[in-house]
Amino acid sequence: MERARPEDWYRLQTKGDGVTLIDEPFIHAFYRCNVWHVRGRDRDMLVDSGMGVVSLRDWVPLVTERALTAVASHTHFDHIGCHHEFDDRCVHRAEADILAHPTRAATLAEPYVTDEIFDLLPPLPYQSATYAVKAAPATRLLEDGDVVDLGDRRFEVIHTPGHSPGGIALWEAATGILFSGDIVYDGPLIEDTYHSDAGDYHRSMVRLHDLPVRVVHGGHFPSYDGARHRAIIRAWLDEKERR
Repeated sequence: MERARPEDWYRLQTKGDGVTLIDEPFIHAFYRCNVWHVRGRDRDMLVDSGMGVVSLRDWVPLVTERALTAVASHTHFDHIGCHHEFDDRCVHRAEADILAHPTRAATLAEPYVTDEIFDLLPPLPYQSATYAVKAAPATRLLEDGDVVDLGDRRFEVIHTPGHSPGGIALWEAATGILFSGDIVYDGPLIEDTYHSDAGDYHRSMVRLHDLPVRVVHGGHFPSYDGARHRAIIRAWLDEKERR
């Protein structure tokens, strides 16, 4: 398989509200994490950081323009690969150990990372067989109800276990923006990882259903509005109730 050039690895799309989507277009959509950059008055925020196979700091100038807080929605390989590149790193307490000691099994790199998840391979020296997330111990541990404060913008931490024990969403009530991580997005949801929990997943979905969202920026697939948000969760809940 051919390899991509590092300068081509990332793609940026402005989404309004000071939000920019950074993604990795040569990774198949199912595995392609949405990396969200949020502009604030006093500092910026990065929600997740991709696979880490190409440096964000070297190839995406946006993330080095100002002070930045890197938040992990959870600690699977596709979401925390570049967290080690940033000095200010946040994660929910339940997954702090994985961020600090990210084994291939704990981050799900084993068994998911193979050459088959790419359309073009990352630049050398990348090899799927030896891929591993670098350690990035958190500088701040998050709990439900905490706030990530950017000066003029405040994002409330909503603990959303189910997909993983330390999954979080980030809610900006003033704008109706929700960064939902992998608990809910407009695509196939993953409920069977080694540390998923069905009861927690159900409780998290119920909690998010009535949130007055205007737009949801998920961990994967395109963003969507509040009506679609409620429809996705309602269909998921109805399916569980039929079983």
